Amino acid sequence: MTLAARALAQLATWPDLMEAAPSCGTGQALSSAHGEIAHFHSGRDVDLHLTDRAIRRLAGDLKRFAAIRVVPGSSWVTIRLDASADVDLLLSLTSVALKAHQSGPAEDRAVPSGCNDGRGVGFLRT
Repeated sequence: MTLAARALAQLATWPDLMEAAPSCGTGQALSSAHGEIAHFHSGRDVDLHLTDRAIRRLAGDLKRFAAIRVVPGSSWVTIRLDASADVDLLLSLTSVALKAHQSGPAEDRAVPSGCNDGRGVGFLRT
């Protein structure tokens, strides 16, 4: 079982998340009552919809993790799952994403929609 499959199986048991088809059309997704939360694009890459507001608030911390790719102008971050610690990071950030989505959309600026994979950015494919 890949790390992404393990994380997806674990997150799918959370009461606020349900499996869904990703809007980008690639892989598997998890959604909440407030919208898409995560897209599992491969056995290693997950796009997490943190929201623009949460990314701005956590920017300094997010940049410290080699497993996280912050894409300018995106309300999604890409997480590369290479170790169990990366899965733990994904689980923690998913909690942040759920809380951010419950707060409602930020009114300060428009953010382009679509995950990083759908925009052709994130980690380079190898």
